[in-house]
Amino acid sequence: MENKKKSEETQKKRQAEMGMYKMSICSVYIMMVLIVRLTDVGIEGREVSVLEKHEIPSSGFGSGNGFTKSFNSIYDTSRYGIFQLNNGLALTPQMGWNSWNFFACNITEDLIRETADALISTGLADLGYIYVNIDDCWSTASRNSKGQLVPDPKTFPSGIKALADYVHGKGLKLGIYSDAGVFTCQVRPGSLFHETDDAQLFASWDVDYLKYDNCFNLGIPPKKRYPPMRDALNATGRTIFYSLCEWGVEDPALWARAVGNSWRTTDDINDTWASMTTIADLNNKWASYAGPGGWNDPDMLEVGNGGMTYQEYRAHFSIWALMKAPLLVGCDVRNMTAETFEILSNKEVIAVNQDSLGVQGRKVYVAGEDDCLQVWAGPLSGNRLVVAFWNRCSKAATITATWEALGLESSTSVSIRDLWQHKDLKENVVASFGAKVDSHDCHMYIFTPNTAAHMES
Repeated sequence: MENKKKSEETQKKRQAEMGMYKMSICSVYIMMVLIVRLTDVGIEGREVSVLEKHEIPSSGFGSGNGFTKSFNSIYDTSRYGIFQLNNGLALTPQMGWNSWNFFACNITEDLIRETADALISTGLADLGYIYVNIDDCWSTASRNSKGQLVPDPKTFPSGIKALADYVHGKGLKLGIYSDAGVFTCQVRPGSLFHETDDAQLFASWDVDYLKYDNCFNLGIPPKKRYPPMRDALNATGRTIFYSLCEWGVEDPALWARAVGNSWRTTDDINDTWASMTTIADLNNKWASYAGPGGWNDPDMLEVGNGGMTYQEYRAHFSIWALMKAPLLVGCDVRNMTAETFEILSNKEVIAVNQDSLGVQGRKVYVAGEDDCLQVWAGPLSGNRLVVAFWNRCSKAATITATWEALGLESSTSVSIRDLWQHKDLKENVVASFGAKVDSHDCHMYIFTPNTAAHMES
């Protein structure tokens, strides 16, 4: 009887200790998220609101400070989990350039050097476009006698290491491409079953970024093919951004946050209005899964490649920025038009994409034929909202956002700034705001509730 009593007391003591331990773990987790330091702690995070997860308690977001009780459900991030890649990258979406959209296989080391030079000379690098990413076709058609990947001696005669040194000398970072299959999409050697050797080779070349494609995959599920390269990259000891290009086949937003820094949610984009709008809608579905350390990737930018109008490109850039998508330029930055540069260099729109709160904006209201009049929005740091009016109709129309749709109390007074006109439009706006938007164009605003403005002052 006495032994049973001691056993019960011991069990209660252990349960109490375990309870304190769990509380301690939970506290550590919350603090880690608050400072946006994402590490592999090996536990599942509890679901918390946008406000609790990303902002300090005194942020002002939430009912009673101009925001409705529905705010957190509108901008839900409850599916965003603890980031487990443990490489410290992608606290904001990656920015840079990729060779594929414009050049496809027509790439050389001279092109990569000239692109790095152009990113510097145009000032794009200073705005955050720091990754210079080589896509498919950089390697020979087969591995060497040691089983290693080999840069094509005709197009990359100096090798990747020399190219990395040149790019690093500009203060930029170099990215490379491979495939989670036996071949790349252009039938160069893939890295499936060669993950360790290839990761070590990339690290020895001082590569900073890997785009990992999905062709010739032998029917092996992505969940089995992509983690081995994660482990191989981590084992090199070099910090390498891991970009999964799985095309959204098995809904990577559901699992890839434990594998990579970003994951493609869609098939390849092409330089058309139809492709861009379709992809935006597909990516929107996964908004609640993205966050610092791991981002939904609706593919690279087509801005400047000639297939869309200025208004359509401006909408493309606006929505990608609002969705916290990677901003990877896909045009020839050595020969940009003034209009292309104007779009890509908009500091205020870039700031939305790189905002420290890290919440993906989303579609919050639609109207018109086939839902072609759209309001997209998302919370930003400093208790602000980014709001985009996107007219996907064939004619100009007025788009109106009600405070209810945005998660604002109807009596909340808001100051509005236009990010494309670069000017403050109105102060003390209440209940709703509307503007006439040309066909296929997009207006982008920052809404600052005056309660937030007063708190900051």
